Amino acid sequence: MAVDAERRERSEAGLWQRDSRARHFRERVIRIVLTACAYVSVLTTFGIVFVLIFETIEFFREVSIVEFLTSTTWSAAFANPQFGIIVLIGGTLLTTVIAIAVALPVGLLAAIFLSEYASTGLRRWLKPALEVLAGVPTIVYGYFALTFVTPFLQDTILPSLTIFNALSAGLVMGVMIIPTIASVSEDAIYGVPRSLREGAYALGATKREVATRIVVPAALSGIVAAVILGISRAIGETMIVAVAAGNQARLTVNPLESVQTMTAYIVQVASGDTPTGTLTYNTIFAVGMTLFFMTLILNIISYMFVRRFRESYE
Repeated sequence: MAVDAERRERSEAGLWQRDSRARHFRERVIRIVLTACAYVSVLTTFGIVFVLIFETIEFFREVSIVEFLTSTTWSAAFANPQFGIIVLIGGTLLTTVIAIAVALPVGLLAAIFLSEYASTGLRRWLKPALEVLAGVPTIVYGYFALTFVTPFLQDTILPSLTIFNALSAGLVMGVMIIPTIASVSEDAIYGVPRSLREGAYALGATKREVATRIVVPAALSGIVAAVILGISRAIGETMIVAVAAGNQARLTVNPLESVQTMTAYIVQVASGDTPTGTLTYNTIFAVGMTLFFMTLILNIISYMFVRRFRESYE
C-alpha cells in the first residue's frame, strides 16, 4: 500500500510539472505575440514618418522652404506653380473652427447630461446611440452636406451661399466629431468620485451647481483631452471637405466661399493623373508632413495639459 501511494504521488507530481511547463510555454508564446503586435504599431509609425521625411526632402530640393511657409498663393498644378501652404492651412483651420464651434457645446452638454442627469436605463441606450454617429462613413457625411445642408441653408437664410463652401462642410464635420468629444468627456466626468458630489449636495448645492462648479472643473483635463482629440479628428478629416468644401485654394476667412484643405488637396492629387516622382506629386508629402506636425503638436499639448492638470483621487 505504501508503495502504491508513493507511486501515485510521483505520478501526480510529474503531471503537475508537465502542466506547469506547458502553462509556462503558453504564457511565453502569448507574451511574444503581444510584444510583436506592439512593435508592429511602433515600426509602422516610424515607417510612415520615414517615408514622409524622405519625400519631403525631395520636394524641398526644388522649392524654397521660405516660399512654402510664407507665400499666400497655392497653385501647384499651374504653369507657374506657387507653393504657399498657408492657403491650405487657412482652409483647414476655417472648417475646423466651425466644426469645433458645433461639436464642443453639443458634445460637452451631452456628456454632462449622460453623466449627471440621465437615468441608468436611458444612459444605457442613449450613449451607444450617440456613438453610432462615429460609425457613419465620412463620404456619407460629405454628400449629406452637399445635397441637404447646403440647399437647406440656401433656401432659408443664406441664398448667396455657393454650392461648395466651408460652412456646410464645417457644420457636418462638427456633427461627425460630437461622439468623440461627448464619449471621452463623459468618461472623464463619470470618473469623478461620488464623494465630491455628495459633499456639494450636503452643503446645499443644486444639481446644476454640482455639475458646472464641481464635476466639470474636476474633469477638466479629460475634457480638454477630448476637445483636442476632436480637433485632431477634424483637421485630419478628408472626404467631407473634399466633397462639400470644394477645391479652390484661396486664403479667406469667409465660410460662405469655397476653400481647399490640406487633406482635400492630397485627395485631389492622389486620385488624379499626376506622374509619380514629379514636383506636383511630391507636394502631397510636404502637405502630409505639415499635417503630421500639426496633429503632433496638438497631441503634445494635450499630453502636457493632462499631465499638468490631472486630478488624482485615492
